[in-house]
Amino acid sequence: MHICYYDESGDDGFPQYSSPLFALTALYLDHMHWKPVHEEIVGFRRSLKRDYGLPVKTELHTKQFLLDKSPYREFGFAPEVKKEIITRFCEFIGSLNIRFVNIVINKTIIRYPGYDVLNTSLKYSVQRIENDLDPAGNPDARFLIITDEGRVGKMRKTTRAIQRINYIPSMH
Repeated sequence: MHICYYDESGDDGFPQYSSPLFALTALYLDHMHWKPVHEEIVGFRRSLKRDYGLPVKTELHTKQFLLDKSPYREFGFAPEVKKEIITRFCEFIGSLNIRFVNIVINKTIIRYPGYDVLNTSLKYSVQRIENDLDPAGNPDARFLIITDEGRVGKMRKTTRAIQRINYIPSMH
């Protein structure tokens, strides 16, 4: 069994929208690896606290961080320190025993007015994960989807049609 966490960036509206791009990211890993990965993440965040004073539980949103928006402005990081922190994040993420699938939809080039952005991106993403898990070679390969509560209804509708998926919302 794999655990798959979904998060998005941008709005999924169409034809009216507030952002021209919609990105849907799936982070997934074998259920046997979640605890060691979580411990590595906590250790990494503690090292950022020790080295830069960045609180362990503070989410890092790269755009706001680089543009010195709240809550990051209060830290007064110089541009080279921000670059160092982002580089450390990228290197750390690349070292983890996890996989990602990113689907980006550019809404400015869609021609069909009934295009369902979230449904389409989720179908593409699920297909990529299933292909990676190789159901033909591993018929017992399954994954559990976890997402933010705001997307549960829409994602449930799409994923119910796919029998290989077990689905629950996140609990936060």
